[in-house]
Amino acid sequence: MRFERAAGILLHPTSFPSRYGIGDFGDAAYQFVEFLGDSKQSLWQILPLGPTGYGDSPYQCFSAFAGNPLLISPDRLVRDGYLPETAVSQLPHFPQHAVDFGPVIEYKTALLQQAHEHFLAHGSSNQKAGYQRFCTEQSSWLEDFALFMALKNHHVAHEGGVWNTWPREIALREPDALASWGEKLATEVDRHKFLQFLFFQQWLSLKAYANERGIQIIGDIPIFVAFDSADVWANPELFYLDETGAPTVIAGVPPDYFSETGQRWGNPLYRWERMAERGYAWWASRLQMCFTQADIVRIDHFRGFDAYWEIPADEPTAVVGQWVPGPGAKFFQAMLDQLGELPLIAEDLGVITSEVIALREEFDFPGMKILQFAFGGEQNSTFLPHTFNKNCVVYTGTHDNETVLGWYQNANDAERDHIRRYMQISGQNISWDMTRLAYASVANTAVATLQDLMGLGNEARMNFPGKVGGYWRWRYLPHMLTDGIAKRLGDMTELYGRVPQLEESN
Repeated sequence: MRFERAAGILLHPTSFPSRYGIGDFGDAAYQFVEFLGDSKQSLWQILPLGPTGYGDSPYQCFSAFAGNPLLISPDRLVRDGYLPETAVSQLPHFPQHAVDFGPVIEYKTALLQQAHEHFLAHGSSNQKAGYQRFCTEQSSWLEDFALFMALKNHHVAHEGGVWNTWPREIALREPDALASWGEKLATEVDRHKFLQFLFFQQWLSLKAYANERGIQIIGDIPIFVAFDSADVWANPELFYLDETGAPTVIAGVPPDYFSETGQRWGNPLYRWERMAERGYAWWASRLQMCFTQADIVRIDHFRGFDAYWEIPADEPTAVVGQWVPGPGAKFFQAMLDQLGELPLIAEDLGVITSEVIALREEFDFPGMKILQFAFGGEQNSTFLPHTFNKNCVVYTGTHDNETVLGWYQNANDAERDHIRRYMQISGQNISWDMTRLAYASVANTAVATLQDLMGLGNEARMNFPGKVGGYWRWRYLPHMLTDGIAKRLGDMTELYGRVPQLEESN
């Protein structure tokens, strides 16, 4: 599917200012939407919204369907009657520029438990009816997810947290064990359902606010799911697991010029043939949820649909492995038949084959162009704007890259010389120069990070691929989102024809 010429900003909700140590769906989120409108942007790109696990990465979630309760706004809970005002009158001290996940998780978990208790005791009939309706409508994934989280929390405090270390009867989902554990943990199961109700209530309200102002949400999903997730525990037959529930083969990428040992991601691999026998029903449900949470969805590691690197689970690196064919065009045709139009962006970075390109082009999915990758190497790199076709999404950088300023400061002389000659610039204002290069390009979609619009260095970097701990933390302060940035970006967006033309009313 091709998109109209437009522009937007990449910013994850955790980066918003708030009193609670982490960005959320409160007033700062609505102010950001208004900033997008003021700067004539029509796209807001986010990272996956799921509940994060080890390392706090949004790409390793406990569910492909659920939302992250840490993003729930306490201020909105008070406003909507789910918490008394006294519950948020005294707060711990949290850093303002970064998320300190440990204390934030401890504080918000307790606060959200209080919200559940308050709801049970004082919830209005309308609130309780809305909650019951949500549970009924989302039961296909919600029941398993809520029990999974309740079990996980119970076993973290006892034997161990990862689901295949639980007692065998519940790890392997024996019916009697599911019933007895569900009864034993009923209150906590209900709490996890309630938190999902709050998450979706707040997020969909924010999304509607953006949509009403002509702003579409670009969501994001990794092709593979985390092993320690409700998805794998509830659907073991769809993954390559042994009789104990442990993966037999896992995902990653082979050695390349970035890494001598490749990347061993550890995600379990899909049994695509079994999924095909079921009409890819699990994936159809997953994408349907994606299109509920967002208007457009970026699929991380798109090339895995053509072929993926299969690593034996007992290998310590990704050196030993083999390429295995993915589901290919049959999968996307099935999704088209079941879901209709597929507003997807294909993350096609890295070593990409002609077969991957053909698959992307067969369904007219736009690929990705990263301007930081364009300079210092070959003079006709496909990341240089003069090589683009229109059906692509160009980024100054993504959550996985350095900021533009950090990248330029760390670049070698050849790279800096190349960019200065290519753009005819001095390099003194590199963040905005790169944004201009993206917005002026023929790419239908251009996306800048908020860090680059603020001219920040690598202190504001969001993630460093392959490194665990210390990332996903960056936040901005309210005074940093200025009218000056909005005016400058709006002028640039208009100059390069990226302001959507509103349809004339009859």
